[in-house]
Amino acid sequence: MSDPYLPLRLEMVENQIARRGLLSPRLLEAFRKVPRHCFIPAECQKNAYDDGPLPIGLQQTISQPYIVALMTNLLQLEGDENVLEVGTGSGYQAAILAELARTVQTLERHPALADHAATILAKLGYTNIFSHAGDGSLGWPATAPYHGILVTAAAPTPPPPLLDQLADGGKLVIPVGDHLGQELQVWERHGSRFEPESIIPVTFVPLRGAHGWSDLEWNESAGFIF
Repeated sequence: MSDPYLPLRLEMVENQIARRGLLSPRLLEAFRKVPRHCFIPAECQKNAYDDGPLPIGLQQTISQPYIVALMTNLLQLEGDENVLEVGTGSGYQAAILAELARTVQTLERHPALADHAATILAKLGYTNIFSHAGDGSLGWPATAPYHGILVTAAAPTPPPPLLDQLADGGKLVIPVGDHLGQELQVWERHGSRFEPESIIPVTFVPLRGAHGWSDLEWNESAGFIF
């Protein structure tokens, strides 16, 4: 069956990803293959391949394609990795990861979003993605260690359980900061030592949970007065 969105998807890959310097053939092929519009509410599908984030409900968003590509690229996946995603959201990032890794465990704190994403991913034929509803800041120790962990929400600091669940040599890609400012960071594990690297300024929704932001803390960071 022909895909009417294919020309827009190919244009997105060329103009938004490759022209910004992300040139890994495996990465670009994953973005050419995964139908981003399938993960977006019907009323927004006409904008599925635009250069920006889109709402998916419950005050959550699907990230800008370039940011999805950048975060994925930072994991440096080669094909045989066990990966954890924190913040399933629409399921699009999980699908991209599944094209590049052996297995993907994905966690979402909103059961409705988790179920919806799992349904879409199953319809698209993914059998190496395992969806869970729960507190993503605690990770998913049952299938640890992970060669890569990708977090799609901003944390005050990298959650200790996620660092603990990294394999030696593994990388945690995570936005760190508050309502006023965040930076995308990579934390690479070397035995008991972790090497952090800051990449670029970003803007994400807050990570909620035991090692995330509470509503009060997040609102205070925004300067709201109660």
